[in-house]
Amino acid sequence: MGNLTHVYTLQNISYALQSSKKQQFSSDFYTLFIVMSGSGKLEIDHNTIHLSEEKCILVPPNNTISIHIQNKHLCFYQLQFNIVHLSNKQTTYSHFTHIKEQRLLPFSQYRRLLEAIYQNRLAVDEHTIFEQHVHFQELILLLLHQPIPKLVQKNDRQSVEQSINYLHKHFEKEWTVEQLAELADVPRWNYTRIFKNITGQIPLHYLNNIRIEKAKQLLMTTNDRVFEISQSVGFNNEYYFNRRFKEHVGISPGQYRRNQSSHLRVFAPFLEDFFVALGITPIAQFSHSKWGKQDYLGLQEVPDIDVQNREMDRLLHYKPTLIMLDSGVDRWESFHHLNEVAPVCHLSHPGENWQSTLFKIADLTGKTSLMQDVILQYEDKVQQAREILSKSVYGQSVAFLRISAIGITLYAGPECGYTGPILYRDLGLMPHPLVWSIPHNQRKAPLTFDQLLQLDADHLFITFDKQHSIYENEERAILKTSTWKNLAAVKTNCVYEVDFLTWMNYGILSHSKKIDDVLNVLG
Repeated sequence: MGNLTHVYTLQNISYALQSSKKQQFSSDFYTLFIVMSGSGKLEIDHNTIHLSEEKCILVPPNNTISIHIQNKHLCFYQLQFNIVHLSNKQTTYSHFTHIKEQRLLPFSQYRRLLEAIYQNRLAVDEHTIFEQHVHFQELILLLLHQPIPKLVQKNDRQSVEQSINYLHKHFEKEWTVEQLAELADVPRWNYTRIFKNITGQIPLHYLNNIRIEKAKQLLMTTNDRVFEISQSVGFNNEYYFNRRFKEHVGISPGQYRRNQSSHLRVFAPFLEDFFVALGITPIAQFSHSKWGKQDYLGLQEVPDIDVQNREMDRLLHYKPTLIMLDSGVDRWESFHHLNEVAPVCHLSHPGENWQSTLFKIADLTGKTSLMQDVILQYEDKVQQAREILSKSVYGQSVAFLRISAIGITLYAGPECGYTGPILYRDLGLMPHPLVWSIPHNQRKAPLTFDQLLQLDADHLFITFDKQHSIYENEERAILKTSTWKNLAAVKTNCVYEVDFLTWMNYGILSHSKKIDDVLNVLG
């Protein structure tokens, strides 16, 4: 830690409402002029500085100053201060060695500090005097942190980038888009356009996200009240903070804190994979009367709730502290009444982008650092699998079929579906030409009889839709047909049956198990 070498000591503060045309004086101290309203000019040694609202001028000691007004009045604060050196190293901060003018943004922060300093100017008790001293140090710190003028920058994009960096350091201040654009010295319309191009968001949404992320840190690491945290990150209204926090995170600040600090009892039908990957065992798991449950997760001791037979009322017995639902769960049952059991978080689960779902759940449960390890382990596994497969089956075509009593479904390529992103993107296997015939952004397509005849893939992965059901014999009847027996992969014994719920899933453990299955037969 560095040693403090100097402090700034306020000598005097005055508030001037000047109506005379000219005023002249000099000072032995450093002087700050901060204009509140009106306009005029300041002359120092034949140099002229124009005065306008929200502008600050710093004048070093021993300069003769003349102030001229240009309209009916000029209102400004005048502060005189000194620099007291605390060590033998007599250095003066370069910020104060020359006459300097700058626009103060956001001005509301300066106004608040100036009013507090001025209000305590006549204080005699030690506590209030010290409070004034602290406020003055804050004021100086704000001045030192003002961004450099645009004239030393190269272009508008760099100016906006600099303002974004400044925003990350000063997110708690009151900001408007106009102030940010002025800070960057870029027209407002162009500022918003460039800002969104850089960040993907409009400025105030981006600012709110910064504040929410900081609030999450404070909720995890402090015992401050929610109101105090909302104030410290820049939300003056606790209700607005709560609303924004829930929109961004999915649960209230209080629930977020409880999730981080206590044993989490979660029910998350169809999302259990992510929780188990993060070391969290749900208090109940989903099951389906015809599909069974996700046996690959190893949750044999965890009670199951059949979503198809509407057993959700049993959930109350397990006393969850958090219920997490993805957007597709309503096809089984309406979950509106579950708010009476525990806080419900509705999670947008994009499927193929499983990383974003894992991040969201890790963030809600305080498992972000573990999440990074989980993803790295998966990526290492993918790389090792690719190296093995490149020596054995690269160049040979692969397809995945889902078979049910009503027909055969072919799953899509590397961008869509439960299987394509793993088989073709992660593992680098070659899709059969029929796979490419599936329309873009469509996850699967029914396979007609004529198309099945064209399916001469070297390797076929298959799964049956309703295992352990009265339909099982009907589904497997396809395997006895001459059409099926004449498929190239069948003739070469290159058809591999895999577990239904393992492969019809987007979780990271599901994907890892798919890689194991592929290596087991193709590695």
